[in-house]
Amino acid sequence: MERAEAYGFSGTMSGAFLLSCLLFAAVSRRQRGPYMDEVFHVPQAQAYCHGRFLQWDPMITTLPGLYLLSVGVVKPAAWLLGWTGSVVCSVGMLRFINLLFSAGNFYLLYLLLFKIHQKNKAVSGFQRILSALTLATFPTLYFFTFLYYTDPGSVFFTLFSYLMCLYGNHKTSALLGFCGFMFRQTNIVWTVFCAGNVVAEKLNEAWKTELQKKKDEKISSRKGSFSDLTRILQFLVEYLLSPKNLVTLTALTWPYIILVSLFFVFVFINGGIVVGDRSSHEACLHFPQLFYFLSFTVFFSFPHLFTPTKIRKFLLSLRKHPVQYSLMTVVSLFLVWKFTYVHKYLLADNRHYTFYVWRKVFQRHELVKYLLVPFYIFAGWSFADTLKSKSIFWILMYFVCLLAVTVPQKLLEFRYFILPFLIYRLNTPFLSLYRQLLELAFYILVNAVTFYLFLNRTFRWENSDEVQRFMW
Repeated sequence: MERAEAYGFSGTMSGAFLLSCLLFAAVSRRQRGPYMDEVFHVPQAQAYCHGRFLQWDPMITTLPGLYLLSVGVVKPAAWLLGWTGSVVCSVGMLRFINLLFSAGNFYLLYLLLFKIHQKNKAVSGFQRILSALTLATFPTLYFFTFLYYTDPGSVFFTLFSYLMCLYGNHKTSALLGFCGFMFRQTNIVWTVFCAGNVVAEKLNEAWKTELQKKKDEKISSRKGSFSDLTRILQFLVEYLLSPKNLVTLTALTWPYIILVSLFFVFVFINGGIVVGDRSSHEACLHFPQLFYFLSFTVFFSFPHLFTPTKIRKFLLSLRKHPVQYSLMTVVSLFLVWKFTYVHKYLLADNRHYTFYVWRKVFQRHELVKYLLVPFYIFAGWSFADTLKSKSIFWILMYFVCLLAVTVPQKLLEFRYFILPFLIYRLNTPFLSLYRQLLELAFYILVNAVTFYLFLNRTFRWENSDEVQRFMW
C-alpha cells in the first residue's frame, strides 16, 4: 500500500467511523431498550455478564459466540475504565460491540479487495478505498451495525477467515471459521467455500496442464459451450477419483475438514442445526430462495448487472441459445410451482420490509410469481456473466455454496443474503469510477431512507403499547 493510499484509507475509515458513531448515538437515543431480536440477545448477554453461563433462552437459534465475545470485550473495558453498575453490559454497550465489528469489516473488505484484485494494475488506490467504503455501507449489513444482532460479527469472522485462506494461512482460517460458526451455524458453508478455493486453484492448474498436453486451444478453463462444460465435468470426476489427488487435497485442506467434521458431530448431538425455536426454523428445499437472492443482488448491484450493455448481451445470448433458455424457463417455472413456501413470520410481521415486498408484489396475483421467471433468468445470466473472470471451478464451487446457504431457508429474510452477496461483490471486476460513485450514492440513499423510517415513522399495534419501527 502506497503512503498516499494508506493516508486516504485511514482518513476514509476514520470519517466513516465518526459518522457511524453519530448515527449510533441517534439510534440509541430513540430506541433505548431492546428491539425485535434484541429482546432475546440482550438478556442472554447480560446473563453471561453476571456469570450465569448455564442460563439459556430457548428462543435463541444461534450458538453463544456473540455473547461470549461481548463479555470478553466489555468486562475488561469496564475494569480498565472503572465502570460499574448498569453501564456494564447495558444495551448501548452491547450494541457498541457491533460498531467495532463494522470498523473491522471495513478494513477486511479493503484487504480482500487488495488481495483478490492485486494482479489488476489498472485499479487505483482510490477505487479500492471507494469500493471498500461502498461494501462497508451495504444497507442490509450496515443497518444491523446499530443493533445487537449477530450479523456484523458473523460477517467479520467469515471475511477474516476468507482473507487468511487467500494468504494460505489455512489453520488460522479454519480457527476463524470456527468463530464464525459460533455466531451463526450456517457459516460452516463458508468454511467449505474456503476449502473450495484451495481445491479450485489446484483443479485449475491441473486443467491448464491437461489443455497444454493436448494442445487444445478451443477449450477455455473459464467459459465455453455445453460440450466444453461436459468435458470439464468429466475431467473433474476423473481428477477427484484419483487417490493421489485426494491425498494432496486432503493435506492442503485438513484444517477445514476437521472443522466440518466437528460441525457434523454438533448436528448429530444437537439433533439439528438450529439450537432453539426449531418449530419456526425448519429446513426445506425452498429453491425460489435462489431467485430471490438473484433479484436482491440485481437491485443492490444494478450498476454491474442491470445495464443497457448487459440487456443487449442477454438478448443476443437468448437469440443464439433458444433451446437452453426454454429448458431453463420450464425448470424454473416448475421450481416456483412446487417449491414456493411462505413462512408464517413473513405474513405476520409488518415491521420487516420483506412483509411489504411479499404483499405488494407476490400477493397481487397468483400468476405474479410465474411472471417473474424471465427476470430471474436474466438476473442469473447477468450474475454469472460478471464472474466470468473467475475459473469455472471457482464458479461451480461458489454456486454450490450459494445453493447450500439459501435453498434450505424457509423464511425470506434479507439478512441471509448478506454474506453470499459480499463474497460475490468482492470477486467481481471493478467498475468505472462513475459507476462506483453511483453505487455508493445509491447505498447512501437507501441507508438514509431506512434510518429515517426506523427513527421517525413509528407506529403501534392495536394489542400493544410498545413503539414499532420499520427495519430490514
